[in-house]
Amino acid sequence: MRPETAYLIVFAIAVLSALVTTPVAGRLGHYLGMVDQPGGRRTHQGVISRTGGIGLFVPFLLALAVGLALRIPTADPKEPLRLLGLVLGSLWTFLVGLADDRWDLSPRHQFGAQVVAGGIAIATLIFIERVNNPLTNREVVFPMPVVVLLTLFWIMGMINTVNWLDGLDGLAAGVAAILCIVLAVHMHRVGQPSVAVLPIALLGATLGFLPYNFHPARVFMGSNGAFFLGYALGCLGIIAGARVATVLLVMGIPIADVAWQIIDRIRRRRSPTLGDRGHLHFRLQDMGLPQPVIVVAYWAFCGVFGLLALTVSSRLYKLLALLVLGAAVVGVLAFLSRRSDR
Repeated sequence: MRPETAYLIVFAIAVLSALVTTPVAGRLGHYLGMVDQPGGRRTHQGVISRTGGIGLFVPFLLALAVGLALRIPTADPKEPLRLLGLVLGSLWTFLVGLADDRWDLSPRHQFGAQVVAGGIAIATLIFIERVNNPLTNREVVFPMPVVVLLTLFWIMGMINTVNWLDGLDGLAAGVAAILCIVLAVHMHRVGQPSVAVLPIALLGATLGFLPYNFHPARVFMGSNGAFFLGYALGCLGIIAGARVATVLLVMGIPIADVAWQIIDRIRRRRSPTLGDRGHLHFRLQDMGLPQPVIVVAYWAFCGVFGLLALTVSSRLYKLLALLVLGAAVVGVLAFLSRRSDR
């Protein structure tokens, strides 16, 4: 079977199953009382289920199972172990997210669970062992203690970035879909079809979920969806050959936003884990911009930088683009923060 045919089958299974599973997941959330009421940081109307992550996780697993059944050849004997780590860690973060949606876990328990997720990734050979220095074009190999710390930081950072990004209808799912497209194109281009089906499966799940999550949302992904999505994206970035720069370019805006929020909250002598409406997407909404406009603008910026990651071969130029993007986001946030203070 040609790889393109396998991609299409896996994608179709993920999309169709998400279209069917997501509304069922929404009704289940209402039945269990796992819902979001209007108020606080949320400006939605009515009571909305926050179990939409089921409509992401289940279709993703189903599509992966179909991909395995297609027996796409691979030359990497360690690939099954990494796939196991992706599945086990996704299951763990999904269950922890469900627990958070049901019982509102403390930040300490959430971070502890994220450390476990990072441990699952490392134990199954999903770790950042080496990177290419963009200034010298030489490969840098890290010692194992650095590998462990860097991988834990990466996995936990991706989980929290997606979780904090999930503030407007369709925002997190759409950005995740764009990153999946970029990773899938890269994996196919370098001759890794058996690995390319992984982001394709997640792409199908997010696109099947989006019709129910775009404004006005009928279901939220909740922590169960955000935690799972963040872990899966973090692992896929490593499985793709440690394409950290690629992930950083696509996720540059939300990552810079997270970094700013942590620094700004500490500066204000507040807990970095205490949620507020200081995120860029919330500030833009409070300025009067409609949700769909903000979300589509985020998608457009992420898509442009994803295209840049695929077409620009110079690591130095990618680094410069990343620095410019990060500085621009921080500059906008600093301006909006001062304006809010005044």
